[in-house]
Amino acid sequence: MLRKLVITRPLAQSLGLARLLGDCGREVAILPLLEILPLADDSLLQATLAQLASFALVAFVSPNAIDATFAHIATWPASVPLAVMGEGSRRALALHGVVSGPYQITSPLDPQRTDSQTLLQALDLPRLQGQRVLIVRGDGGRELLADALRDAGVDVQQVAAYRRAAPVLDAALRQRLSDLLAQDCDWVITSSEALQVLMGFVHQVDAETGVEKIQHKNLFVPHRRIAETAVSLGFHSVFLTGSGDEGLLTALQSTP
Repeated sequence: MLRKLVITRPLAQSLGLARLLGDCGREVAILPLLEILPLADDSLLQATLAQLASFALVAFVSPNAIDATFAHIATWPASVPLAVMGEGSRRALALHGVVSGPYQITSPLDPQRTDSQTLLQALDLPRLQGQRVLIVRGDGGRELLADALRDAGVDVQQVAAYRRAAPVLDAALRQRLSDLLAQDCDWVITSSEALQVLMGFVHQVDAETGVEKIQHKNLFVPHRRIAETAVSLGFHSVFLTGSGDEGLLTALQSTP
């Protein structure tokens, strides 16, 4: 019998995956560990997006960054190339009418490794030297991509398009998490930040046995750095999937 799968993505990103898994006969529980929220002040974002045509490349760190950007613009300028981390972001672009062919989109060549380092390997860094590149991310995102581009002589500007926050651990969420810990579930974790939130919640919900319970669950993660974080937190069964929903579905089909 297939185990229930707990999807911990933000709610908007969980719904489509839940439908796909349901079509495959998998029982799903949605437990968002991060909320994606609008910026308190989006004036800098709007001012930056008004200058899109001045950038030699615009890199998006996540589907959330894409959706937040297109909430402010109607169309993407065809002359401006884009870069994304993986297939989930490509799908997000496609939903806004931006696809390869009419638009130049660069992403990592290896779907099993979709991060800043593999994106850098796919970019034409000599062409970008001395050019302006925009990175669109969440508030307080990681600096690896920006630092590496600057080291290559690129003029990097970053702008936040959204902010992340952990949900409130109220009575309902506390009970739901307690119920899931007691069940034989597999878990999907798509960010190290969400994993840290999960562990913090588990400590609060079941301080005596909760950590051991969650550490023995099967964990499916799309990035090596999340897998490394999980191992450092004591997880015993961590499965690295390919990028996007397709990568997860393939991993689930090949895992007992």
